[in-house]
Amino acid sequence: MIAFLPFLVVALALLGAVHWYVWRRLVRDVTAAGGPARRVGTAVVVALPLLSVAALASGRAGAPFLFQQVVAWPGFLWLAVLLYLVLALAVGEAVRPLLARWLARRAAAAPAAAPVPVPAPAPVPVPERTAEAEPKAETETEAEAEAKTGDVVERTVASEVSRRLFVARVVGGAAAAVAAGTVANGAYGVLRGPRVKRVTVPLAKLPRAAHGYRIAVVSDIHLGPILGRAHSQRIVDAINATQPDLIAVVGDLVDGTVENLGPAAEPLARLRARHGSFFVTGNHEYFSGADAWVDHVRELGMRPLRNERLEIPAGFDLAGVDDVAGESEGRGPDFARALGDRDRSRTAVLLAHQPVVIDDAVAHGVDLQLSGHTHGGQLWPGNLLAELANPTVAGLERYGDTQLYVSRGAGAWGPPVRVGAPSDITVVQLASKQA
Repeated sequence: MIAFLPFLVVALALLGAVHWYVWRRLVRDVTAAGGPARRVGTAVVVALPLLSVAALASGRAGAPFLFQQVVAWPGFLWLAVLLYLVLALAVGEAVRPLLARWLARRAAAAPAAAPVPVPAPAPVPVPERTAEAEPKAETETEAEAEAKTGDVVERTVASEVSRRLFVARVVGGAAAAVAAGTVANGAYGVLRGPRVKRVTVPLAKLPRAAHGYRIAVVSDIHLGPILGRAHSQRIVDAINATQPDLIAVVGDLVDGTVENLGPAAEPLARLRARHGSFFVTGNHEYFSGADAWVDHVRELGMRPLRNERLEIPAGFDLAGVDDVAGESEGRGPDFARALGDRDRSRTAVLLAHQPVVIDDAVAHGVDLQLSGHTHGGQLWPGNLLAELANPTVAGLERYGDTQLYVSRGAGAWGPPVRVGAPSDITVVQLASKQA
C-alpha cells in the first residue's frame, strides 16, 4: 500500500489539473463572474470527478451493489467524456488564435457607417470674440476630444472582450459537442452488443477431420454495475446463432462478486456448442473472487481449464492456463502442467487471457493461442498504450510456429464506451493444410 501511494498522489494531482483546465475553458471563460451559470458549472466540475472516483473505488471497497450501480453510470461515462473533452480542447487551443485573428481583421475591414447628410445652416453673424471667451472655447474643445477618445477606448475594449467571449464559447461548445457525440456513439456500440467476426486460421498439423472446425471466442464480457443480464443474453444469442463446434470464454467475465452478479451471468447457462463451452480466468476474476467464479461457471455448464489440457474428438488438444494475475494467489499459469507431457505431433490450441504469455506458448509448441485482455485499446488513443504492453493488440499474428489471435472483447471495462475498437465475438475456423 505504501508503494502505491506515490502513484495515487500523482494520479489525483493529474486528475485535479485536468479538471481545472476543463473548468477554465468551459466555465470561467464563457460565463460572467459571480453569475448563476458559473456557480452551476463549477459545482458540476467538482461533483463529476468525485463520482468517477466513487465508481472506480466502490467495487473494491465492498460498497453495496446498489450504490455501485448508482455511481457507475455518471462516474464512468464522465471519464470517457473527459478524455475527449481534453483532446478536443487541445485542438481548440490551436484554433483559438486563428479564429480571434480572423474576427479582428473582419472588424477592421468593416466599412464605417455612411454619414447622414445635414442641410447647411443659414449664415449668422458671428460676434467678435473677446480675449476672455477664447480660453473657454479651447477648454470645451479639449473636454470634447477627451470624451471622444474615452468613448473610442471603451468601444475598443468592449469589442475585444466580446471577441474573446465569442471565441471561447465557439471553441468550448464545439469541444463539448465533439466529446458528447463521440461518447454517445461509443456507448451505443457497447450497449447494442458485439458483432460477430470470422477468421480462418490454417494449421500445419491439424488433421483433415478437423478442417473447418469452428471455435467461438469471446473475452472481456465484464459483467458489472453497468453491463448486466441483458448484456450477457445478447452475447449468448450472438454466439448460439453461429452454431459453433466449441465455445472459448477467455477471461474477464465479471467485475464483481458471485453474490452480486450471479443473476447477470445466468444466461450463459444457455450457451450451446457441439463439444461444449470452456473458460479460463482473466485478471479481473482475481479482483472478484476467482475460485468462487470458477465454481459458478461450472454450475452454468462451462468447463474451467485451470492449467490443464484435454483431447477434442475432432483431433486436436485444447489447453487452458490461469491468468498471470493469479500468481499473487499462487494460481498463475503453469505451462508445464498444461502442456509439458503432450504429444507434439498433435495440434495444440491454448486459451490464455493475456497475450503476453505468447513466449511460453511458443516454447511449449502451441500452434494457436486465443486471448483477449487488450480490448483493442477500447478508447482511442488507448490502443497506442496497449501496444506498449502487449505483443498483439487485436487480430491474428504469427510468432515463430505459433499463431496468436487476440479478440477485442465483447464488453467494456470502466466507461461502457468504445471508440476505434468495436466489440466482437470471433468465430475462429481452423483449416487443415491436408484438406
